[in-house]
Amino acid sequence: MTDHFTKMTPELKRRLRNEQWFQWMGRGAIFVAIAFLLVMVSTIASMGVGALRQTHIELSVFLDPQKLDATRLHDADYGRLIKKALRSRFANVTKRRDKRKLYNLVSSQAEYTLRDLVVRSPSLRGQTINIWFTASDDVDMLIKGNIASSTDETQRRIDHREASWINDLISKGQLESRFNSRFFWSGDSREPELAGILSAFVGSLFSLLVCFGLSFPLGIFAAIYLEEFAPKNRWSAFIEVNINNLAAVPSIVFGLLGLAVFLNAFGLPRSSPLVGGMVLALMTLPTIIIASRAALRAVPPSIREAALGIGASPIQTVFHHVAPLALPGMLTGAIVGMARALGETAPLLMIGMVAFVADVPNSIFEPATALPVQIFLWADSPERAFLEKTSAAIIVLLCFLIVMNLAAILLRRKFEQRY
Repeated sequence: MTDHFTKMTPELKRRLRNEQWFQWMGRGAIFVAIAFLLVMVSTIASMGVGALRQTHIELSVFLDPQKLDATRLHDADYGRLIKKALRSRFANVTKRRDKRKLYNLVSSQAEYTLRDLVVRSPSLRGQTINIWFTASDDVDMLIKGNIASSTDETQRRIDHREASWINDLISKGQLESRFNSRFFWSGDSREPELAGILSAFVGSLFSLLVCFGLSFPLGIFAAIYLEEFAPKNRWSAFIEVNINNLAAVPSIVFGLLGLAVFLNAFGLPRSSPLVGGMVLALMTLPTIIIASRAALRAVPPSIREAALGIGASPIQTVFHHVAPLALPGMLTGAIVGMARALGETAPLLMIGMVAFVADVPNSIFEPATALPVQIFLWADSPERAFLEKTSAAIIVLLCFLIVMNLAAILLRRKFEQRY
């Protein structure tokens, strides 16, 4: 007996050593995965943090009453007043070419900012007021250090004259960087300094609401029928195989289906969250059905037998006893499906949600875009300022996903029951 134990000792040592190596390899894999995740998130965050700050320029504008007709304040030429203020501020700029560059220091939104102020307070006519305007994206990039002043002028969009004007504004305290609330509360724009994510965020929210409202109840009822009531024959096996296959179909195929059926056949509004949510619902249905069936199978058979034994009908057994116990697993399937739907771009491109939409949609029937599509559009823009917007929108999308998952986890724990 002792000799046999002695002979097995090297083998036991080798097995123990292999188990230790396996544990360290697992820990190493987790460490590498976390490291890559941290590098990715930190890189995106470092690139996107600049989008949370926006440069503003202060100008003294004379609200000439001769140019501002009290009866037509909305139609006045406010851009001329701003140009005059810039010429007054930099009186040494006389050449026409330099004046055009001077006018580009402020954003094209400046005249609308001035118009809104005068419309709200008509009594300002005839006065000289100091007002802060949003700077152009080139000025903003220079202030943030994304345009190096040491670079040759042929390789940058701001020459030495413009840089000297900016330095003069900084020295006089007429240029400062502020929190960019416009990024969160405005829609898309062709100008980087004016672009925001609100319209895309609301479009994604509406699409997800439609998706969840369609896919979750349909997926739950389909899973209950297939798992609890459907006869086990070739037809149910055929349906099961097709559901499993649909879960692996590329998302763009669902976009083609939505284009052919919902838009061309049914004539539903193009680029609307209604159609986007319906396409995403088709895409997430297989995932929810598969996860829900697995949750139903995980309920112990004794629950069904006990319910039937006390006289409950099959429907009462399922809906009063089995389904409540399987609901946490069903919610998990919904989490996976909705998370996939939140980040999808290809099916939404096929149904027209790639269109430029600046206005925030008020219903699921109005044209809209989605956050992933907005990120795709900004990433394809040539302006350097849109790179910051793209990274910041990615962070918002990740935060949106985390909040949605946390809400689903809280709901799952609330409805979780022990057996």
